[in-house]
Amino acid sequence: MNIKTDSAQGPITDHGSHPQVSGHRVPQVAASGTAMRAPAREPARSPQDVVPRDRLQHPCFNPAVKGQFGRVHLPVAPHCNIKCNYCDRKYDCVNESRPGVTSTVLAPDQALVYLDRVLEKEPRISVAGIAGPGDPFANAEATMETVRLISEKHPQMLLCLSSNGMNIGPHILELAALNVSHVTITVNAVDPAVGEKIYGWVRDGKILYRGRQAAELLLSRQLEAVRRLKAAGITVKINCIMIPGINDHHIPAVAEAMRDLGADLFNCMALFPNAGTPFADILEPGKQELAAMRARAEEFLPQMRHCTRCRADAVGLLGEDRSTEMQGCLAACATLPPPAPADRPYVAVATMEGILVNQHLGEAETFQVFERQGEEYRLVAERPAPPQGGGVRRWISVGRTLNDCRALLVSAVGQTPAEILRESGLRVVEMNGFINEGLKAIYKGGNPAVLKTRQVKSCSSGGCSGTGVGCG
Repeated sequence: MNIKTDSAQGPITDHGSHPQVSGHRVPQVAASGTAMRAPAREPARSPQDVVPRDRLQHPCFNPAVKGQFGRVHLPVAPHCNIKCNYCDRKYDCVNESRPGVTSTVLAPDQALVYLDRVLEKEPRISVAGIAGPGDPFANAEATMETVRLISEKHPQMLLCLSSNGMNIGPHILELAALNVSHVTITVNAVDPAVGEKIYGWVRDGKILYRGRQAAELLLSRQLEAVRRLKAAGITVKINCIMIPGINDHHIPAVAEAMRDLGADLFNCMALFPNAGTPFADILEPGKQELAAMRARAEEFLPQMRHCTRCRADAVGLLGEDRSTEMQGCLAACATLPPPAPADRPYVAVATMEGILVNQHLGEAETFQVFERQGEEYRLVAERPAPPQGGGVRRWISVGRTLNDCRALLVSAVGQTPAEILRESGLRVVEMNGFINEGLKAIYKGGNPAVLKTRQVKSCSSGGCSGTGVGCG
């Protein structure tokens, strides 16, 4: 049974397939003249497999409770797999309130501790969400581990994710099994001719797509994601950014297409111009323009009209945000050391002389390995790094070489090796300075980030000054 009312009047609840959808027509796209189709529906979960939770307590999906229940966004997803021409992600920023901004990034275990502390201060929190500052599924390992931890410790908590839909597909069945109840997918176009104006590039694994090809790929993944999320019994909201002169003529078509795929709610949001982006000079739509567009989209789907365009680390009730108040707690949680399993007692270091952390991971020929003995740190081994130039295989070998280490201290590291090593259970920490200071931060819970010297160029931004053979 579905109960759907205007979001200004009542809640959106969902207990099955969309009543208006028969056969689920997938919209035609202009690029090839043929329809892009998502895979067939998967069997929905059995009701007895789901922990009972009151979906009406989600303040973003039910405006009637926005003064009674709140949400906390856990910033565990720094990377993104698409480049929107309106987006500027910012880390370590406390001065802006918009999507894509956070004051820090947490590891999954840190996020769980932070959630516990938030609930102590604000017990009205009913929703734990992951909305960035990048895309949750460009950081799938961290996202899924965070969801698993929360689902196990706080089974009463509503779990919510916000994604561009590019890489959510492989994780939908597990999300359903973990009782994720709400997912938001941002869909700005259902015609690649429009989409190619909005996205600078789309990354699928290690392959980067641009232009029409990028827009087609992203759209196909989004259509598939919405259909499969609904088949799994998950409530789906669609965010759509209104960009004057780019897609404002096209938004009703987006709403119609999403209705036909079974979406529950539509959130038409005004463009937030960001300096330094391709859309920086496009004016933000006015309130009357936005209201008129929502009225047109409402012909197809109920509208969300109380969106506050939250930060990636937002916390509190929608009308009583406590993000600023909780920034100190968030920063403190970001300094917590990783859990210390018995089989990972050591910390490895990339160093040229054994005093400073001063080597890029790709340039390291050896790693010094330290252990803690009381209040002192002892060098226990020096292990050779795998030869340069081995690409992904090299980083897998590093993970095996350091499989008894809980962390690796380096002066810089690229995104790919950092992700591979994290998946192997090794935390990679970028810092500059004395080895002892880094060891204290890891073993005693300091913040290695404060030891990192800011650089104009970095490996992850494509400004590495090395030869290139070390990272690939």
